[in-house]
Amino acid sequence: MTRTIPRRPLRAAVLAGAAVLAAGFGGVGAGADPVTAPGGAAGTTAGGDQQQQLVDYIAKGLKDPAAHPIAGTGSACTSGSGAGSGNGSGNCYGGSGSSSGSAGGHSTDTVGAGPAQTAFLAAFGYGLFHPDVAPPGANDWHCKPSAEHPEPVVLVHGTWENAYDNFAYVSAPIAAAGFCVFTFNYGQSNLLQGGGLGSVLPGANGTEYIQESAQELSTFVDKVLGATGAAKVDLVAHSQGGPMSRWYLKFDGGAAKVHRELTFGATNHGTTLVGIGALGRAINNFGIDVLGLVEIFVGHSGIQQTVGSDFINQLNDGGDTVPGVDYTVVGTRYDEITTPYDLTFLQAGPGATVRNITLQDGCDHDLSDHLTLMYSPRVLSIILNTLDPAQHPDLVCTFNPWLLGGGGSL
Repeated sequence: MTRTIPRRPLRAAVLAGAAVLAAGFGGVGAGADPVTAPGGAAGTTAGGDQQQQLVDYIAKGLKDPAAHPIAGTGSACTSGSGAGSGNGSGNCYGGSGSSSGSAGGHSTDTVGAGPAQTAFLAAFGYGLFHPDVAPPGANDWHCKPSAEHPEPVVLVHGTWENAYDNFAYVSAPIAAAGFCVFTFNYGQSNLLQGGGLGSVLPGANGTEYIQESAQELSTFVDKVLGATGAAKVDLVAHSQGGPMSRWYLKFDGGAAKVHRELTFGATNHGTTLVGIGALGRAINNFGIDVLGLVEIFVGHSGIQQTVGSDFINQLNDGGDTVPGVDYTVVGTRYDEITTPYDLTFLQAGPGATVRNITLQDGCDHDLSDHLTLMYSPRVLSIILNTLDPAQHPDLVCTFNPWLLGGGGSL
C-alpha cells in the first residue's frame, strides 16, 4: 500500500529549510565588517590579490594539478553524486568537479503581471503563490522602442529566484522612463534533473546547468528583437544572471546583440560562500567529493558558481569582457552570497568598457545585501543613469535595510 505525502507539509518543510538557510547566511553577513576594496573607489577593479590568493589556496588542494585541467573533458553526466568531472559530453556540463543528477531544464514565458513591491520578502511571498507572473511594466509585446530609447531592456533573474520576485521593484520605473522591458523565467529543473532542494519551491528557477540557461536567454533575446525590431538589447542581471548572460555574450553569439550589460551582486568570478565554497573546492580537488553531496541540495548551477569551478574558469579564460559591450558592475559590501563581494568586479578587455561600483561608495547607509540589491533606490538610480544619463544624471542615496529591503524604508 502506497502512502501519499501531502504537498502542503512538504512545501512548508522546504520553506522552513529555506528560511533557516537564509538566517544562517544572514548571521554571517550581518555580524561581519564590510570588506573595503583596495582604493575604495568606484570604477576600479578590486580583489585581484584576493582572487589570486583563492586560486593559490584551491590549487594547494590538488594532489596532481596536471590531472585537473581548467576545462576538463570527463564524460560522466549520469545520476548520482560524484559521477564525474569536466565538461561532459552532449548537453552535459559536469564542469564542477562533481556531478549530481541528470541534465535537463527549460524556460517559460510569464503569464499576467503582479503588483509592484518595495521589499524582497514581500515579493518572494507573492511569487510563491504566483510563480509565473511578470513584474509590473514588463512584457508588453506591443511595445516599440522609441528613438530616445532604441534598445529594449531584458531583466535576467538569479538562482532560486524568478522574474517577478527579483524585479518587482525596478521593472515598472524602468518602463515608466520610456523603455520596453522584457523578462522570462529560465533554468527550471526539478530534483531528478539536478535542480537541488530549492527547485521544490514554486518559482525557484535558475537551477539547471548555466550553459543551458544561456541558450534559453539566447532564444528569448531573439524573440525580443523580433517583436520590437530593435538591433540590440540591454541586459540587467542579478546574481547568477550575471555570469549566465556573460556566457551568452562570449559563447552563444550574444555580443552582437547586446549593447550594455548591468550586473548586480553577480557571481562573475565565483563565490566562496563566506569561505565554504573555497574550502569545498580545495577538499574536492584533493580527491574527496564533498561538492557532489552539496550539489544534491544546491543544484547544478549552485555548484558551478563556486570559486574555482570549471564553469567559472572557462567563462573568464582569456578575459572578463567581449568587445563592443559596455559593462556596469555593482557589488555591495553586505553581500552574504557573493563573497568576497569584489569578486563580482570585471576588468575591461579590448573594445569594452567597465564601470565597477561599490554600492556604499558615497552612500554608507544603503545596507542592501544580496537579495535586497534589486530593492534599493540607489540601484534603481544606477540602472536609469546607465541607460539614460542625460535624463537621470544623479544617483539616489537612501537607507535600505539589510535583508528586509523596502525601497528605502521599512
